[in-house]
Amino acid sequence: MATPSHKKPAILLLKDGTIFHGHAFGKIGTTTGEICFNTGMTGYQEVFTDPSYYGQVLIMNNVHIGNYGVTAMDVESDSVKVKGVIGRNLEEQYSRFMADESMQLYFEQQNVVAIDDIDTRALVAHVRIQGAMNCIISSEILDVEILKTQLDKVPSMDGLELASVVSTKEPYFVGNPDSQIRVAVLDYGIKKNILHCFTERGVYVKVHNAKTSFEELEKFEPHGYFISNGPGDPAPMGYAVETIKQIIAAEKPLFGICLGHQLLALANDIPTFKMHHGHRGLNHPVKNIISGKSEITTQNHGFGVNPAAVRASTAVEITHMNLNDDSIEGIRMKNKNAFSVQYHPEATPGPHDSRYLFDEFVEMIKNNG
Repeated sequence: MATPSHKKPAILLLKDGTIFHGHAFGKIGTTTGEICFNTGMTGYQEVFTDPSYYGQVLIMNNVHIGNYGVTAMDVESDSVKVKGVIGRNLEEQYSRFMADESMQLYFEQQNVVAIDDIDTRALVAHVRIQGAMNCIISSEILDVEILKTQLDKVPSMDGLELASVVSTKEPYFVGNPDSQIRVAVLDYGIKKNILHCFTERGVYVKVHNAKTSFEELEKFEPHGYFISNGPGDPAPMGYAVETIKQIIAAEKPLFGICLGHQLLALANDIPTFKMHHGHRGLNHPVKNIISGKSEITTQNHGFGVNPAAVRASTAVEITHMNLNDDSIEGIRMKNKNAFSVQYHPEATPGPHDSRYLFDEFVEMIKNNG
């Protein structure tokens, strides 16, 4: 009888030479990317299909992943976006009556190379100390020297523009065409549930390719603009920064999430930087310093905005702060209807503490006349 794929040996090699041995899960093959980790206990399918993870190999820090199977209604995009998955117990068996299939079959269909039986506690501790770096997983090549050669060819995430890779190729509409509120969305890697948060508030949206010109966006006659989350480094995205500057100049309400937050900062001459290992999970505490309230947030980012530059800016002010490390989690322009947050207020997966931001954006549009 053939050996199940998840019992075949596999290797994880990090750029600093650290090696972990485990077993294959999902597709037999080889994959590369920047290693990162997510601390969420649930919502693995939403995480795997989040376009912001494009180009990354993901450590799932919870012990059991796959135990409630997968279902079509839990996706955030049209396919798995992570380059690979690392787990302690990646489960082929599942016990959810709503599930469509097992994670093993799902990974095979989605061409996802994963590795099982890894000491993820030790691995996450290593990444937290050494920082994010490139890695390679293989269940077909077990020669470490060959893997090192392949890994050397993988580009650094620092300076890598990936938003245009995952963006929609053709524009599309979501919501009720008869709505009184229209929002133009710039898709840098948007999640489906962000769009759902708009449509459930009665907003009609048109989702545009990342490189759509301001002139083309205006043809929709939107009442407001949304700049989405997405993967990669914001610094090379000069095309997006220029469009955002034009939106700001046009006095239209503007809301940005995650990568959109970083791009709004860049549009105000506030630089971004690559974080040591990023924020990814469902339990990050953030304080809204305008209201004084704190919220538990969902986060997924490896870049941030420069805190000193934000504080020195005359154009923007800080609205939200991370209570773990004092990083900047939200800004708004002082004399414009433009604001952004670094975290994910749609929170799928995660707590819904921050969904009020969608309400605030809709109110901003209504008050803008």
